[in-house]
Amino acid sequence: MPLEAGIGPDNPPCPACGEPLFAWAVMPASRSPVRRCEACGLGVAGEPGDPDDAREDLRRLLADGRVPNRAGLAAWLGGSGWAGIGPGSRYLHTPRSAARLGLAAGRPRFAFALMWQTLLNSLTFGHDVALAGLGKADAVPARRSWQGRLDAVVSVLAAPVVAIFAGLLETAAWIAGRGGAFGTS
Repeated sequence: MPLEAGIGPDNPPCPACGEPLFAWAVMPASRSPVRRCEACGLGVAGEPGDPDDAREDLRRLLADGRVPNRAGLAAWLGGSGWAGIGPGSRYLHTPRSAARLGLAAGRPRFAFALMWQTLLNSLTFGHDVALAGLGKADAVPARRSWQGRLDAVVSVLAAPVVAIFAGLLETAAWIAGRGGAFGTS
């Protein structure tokens, strides 16, 4: 059965390639669904929009230098806890979806911070707590104050050990071409 057979109200077409989008994760802050395309890997939070919207989003991210790679190992491991899903994320790009949108993307790059925070997110109630503490991301705080305090303690105590595993995993991912970010060549 071709993927096109899956297009319907629950699986709208991908803005990059037209194939159906399937449920993948939820946004940490809003709990709204994130869908992903099986063909090109593009992730979409909320309504899919059109190719021009997705292309403009990718251009903006490429201008910033690094695009979180939804095809990276950290995204695969983290799912809804992936540090690449920020509160304002709409499109979650891959090198393949970039090509489908007509933009050149370089080889996936080493992205230690995304892997490190993704692994920490699996230990905390909130998301991106450690990177927010370093001024590198917007945190999605825990729902209760005691959870937030526990997140701070866990982040501080676990960070050094998690950093070792994050370094090993991201190095393996980068070597395998599944690094956590990409940019222009």
